[in-house]
Amino acid sequence: MSITDFIRNDLALRLRSGRDLPAQLTLDSLAELYNVSFTPVRAAVADLIDEGLLRKGANRRLEACPLANALKEFDQLTEAPKPPADPSEKIADDLVLLSLEGKSVYLREEVTAEKYSLSRSAIRNILHQLAGEGMLDHIPRRGWRLRPFRQDDLQAFIEVREAMELKALQLARPRLDNQQLQAILERNAPPASPTDRFPVDESLHEYLVATSGNGYIRDFFERQGRYFRLLFRWEDNDRSAALETLKQHRDVVQALLDEDWASAEAALSHHIRSNHPVLMTKPPTEAPPPTAPK
Repeated sequence: MSITDFIRNDLALRLRSGRDLPAQLTLDSLAELYNVSFTPVRAAVADLIDEGLLRKGANRRLEACPLANALKEFDQLTEAPKPPADPSEKIADDLVLLSLEGKSVYLREEVTAEKYSLSRSAIRNILHQLAGEGMLDHIPRRGWRLRPFRQDDLQAFIEVREAMELKALQLARPRLDNQQLQAILERNAPPASPTDRFPVDESLHEYLVATSGNGYIRDFFERQGRYFRLLFRWEDNDRSAALETLKQHRDVVQALLDEDWASAEAALSHHIRSNHPVLMTKPPTEAPPPTAPK
């Protein structure tokens, strides 16, 4: 469901019930109610005027129509519609693609808000969140600067990540819990059929870092790994890369369950160094089809 359809259906239900409406029906109040830009509100209001649930009064303000005059299209609406999916994930994926072009571009809040049919405050919150993830920098009076992707930057991160995670594994060995490892193994089971969509579970890495008990290792991944986590999540949309990730995770976990520490370290090292076939080649121009529902 688009944001316009959501506003249209939700506002129709509010009008029919006469509840939870702004004191004054204006584009401003409705945009504030739904935390969006004027564009989807205008479209939704236009539809509701056509369908007889809203009208423009003598002072050009919006007002509810008598329900007897309204079309019966919304009679079947009894429950509030579910809002569309969180736009932050879509925006993050779009910015990953833009970052992969290797250009340090600037984003303006007003233009970006209009593009995604969001309010300025909503888009500002999302951009602040992505800045916290290392994707953007806020430059006063210029907007938000996108971090450009560099393969040598990725390679440098992988080299340090390998050393850190291998150390985390060594420190975690006395504290590993076989039940938790078995649960991670099951979450990395391959899909039942070649067409099944599936999520990629990355909890193995989080578990090793947390179980290591080393705050400096944890701090490195919390601060330096944020941007790359966005890239890796996007890369998992490639089905072949995602399937290989599942297999490599299982290899590491099975070695840990067998207490074959040398094999576990070798499997973890191989996974970290070889698990980015999409990012380590020429950046694609469009996102691969997703492996899991958003």
